[in-house]
Amino acid sequence: MLLVRHFEERCFELYSGREIRGFLHLYTGEEAVAAGVTAALAPDDAVVSTYRDHGHALARGVPADAVMAEMFGKATGTSGGRGGSMHIFDVSRRFYGGNAIVGGGLPLAAGLALADRMRDTGRVTCCFFGDGAFAEGEFHETANLAALWRLPLLLACENNLYAMGTKLAHEHAVTDLALRAASYGMPAWSVDGMDATAVALAARQAVDGVRGGGGPYFLELRTYRFRAHSMYDPDRYRSKEEIARWRTRDPVTALAARMRVDGELDDDALKKLEDLAAREVEDAVEAARAAPEEPAADLLRHVVSPAEEPA
Repeated sequence: MLLVRHFEERCFELYSGREIRGFLHLYTGEEAVAAGVTAALAPDDAVVSTYRDHGHALARGVPADAVMAEMFGKATGTSGGRGGSMHIFDVSRRFYGGNAIVGGGLPLAAGLALADRMRDTGRVTCCFFGDGAFAEGEFHETANLAALWRLPLLLACENNLYAMGTKLAHEHAVTDLALRAASYGMPAWSVDGMDATAVALAARQAVDGVRGGGGPYFLELRTYRFRAHSMYDPDRYRSKEEIARWRTRDPVTALAARMRVDGELDDDALKKLEDLAAREVEDAVEAARAAPEEPAADLLRHVVSPAEEPA
């Protein structure tokens, strides 16, 4: 969680300094979801993410230097610098994007889960998506087929209360998303997404249920992004008072406080963890700055098929 927090806040600074360009959607405030859910997954399970994907990638174990290089558009990035912020991808960790389309990862996740079910691999596919994607047809088609075919799929809905700038109540007639998901015949419940322990326990229960042959499970993870929807967003649809109230529930400081009470963490240990995370991020920034650009001669690779040699 500390690594994700430092990474995202550093990206905010780099974007403001025009070292990172393009679209940038920060995950600050939602760290407990990424950490808690991915902790319940096995290394050979699959993860499908959204355009707010850095936190998921880092929690999944994708190296920070590869993610940062992708932000810089460098050849050492996870997608060779071609994908940028919204398309972090690492097949070696079964991390299948980063997807710029709202709800676009849902059918892909269903396909991965179907393949695993047909091969009887025992793997689970976890698909992250937001409350905005819940309003898309892709969600309802995926949920219906997943329940019908009993796919090994965990549907992890990050409900941060806003679909871009549209408030949840202005988008959904019924705002209890878990209740609606349950209508497809799958276990579904809501979780405090600002509580890392609650997320981890719920994710473990859900993953165990999916892996045990229970078909798809749905978690509504009620969370909040402290930053705007994206760096292009003036964030005029919510008040500063609302943001301040949610910041009092910061998942990072809340977990640290709980660990202090339980005798699992003291100030010195927390300082060491903070320093380690900050150092890892700064090393990633320096590596990205020094990394090469993709050669212009390679720009058509993966775009057009190579010419066949004459017979």
